[in-house]
Amino acid sequence: MKVSEAMTRDVRIATPDQTIQEAASIMAEIDAGVVPVHEDDHLVGMITDRDIAVRAVAKGMGPQCRIADVMSHEVKYCYEDDDTDEVLENLGDQQLRRLPVVNRDKRLVGILSLGDLATSGANGAAATALAGICQPGGMHSQTANVDG
Repeated sequence: MKVSEAMTRDVRIATPDQTIQEAASIMAEIDAGVVPVHEDDHLVGMITDRDIAVRAVAKGMGPQCRIADVMSHEVKYCYEDDDTDEVLENLGDQQLRRLPVVNRDKRLVGILSLGDLATSGANGAAATALAGICQPGGMHSQTANVDG
């Protein structure tokens, strides 16, 4: 199955200059824990509920903190024409629960989550990826130095 058959196409985005409060409001509206960050028609990062909790709130930053100050700058992504089996393997290896989906021009076209894969008929593969994701000791981007 191709990623385009399983992904969510209606993706809300944020900009680096918006506040973490605005990002949290978007997450609440769409019932998701991640929002892609877009600037000048390019994907420049991802902001997660964990980024907000660990990189902002835990460090005493208020709701007016800019998304750019706490977002994950390194973005892993997949292409809409990738095979879901390969993407699932990568999700497990990299301990990720979701990936932005881009076209071959690297423009954001959707987002792919384990939930999308589980409900699309890739259940066995989704379970395998989830087992890989849940392994302790993986590299967590939230512990990375935001300044570097």
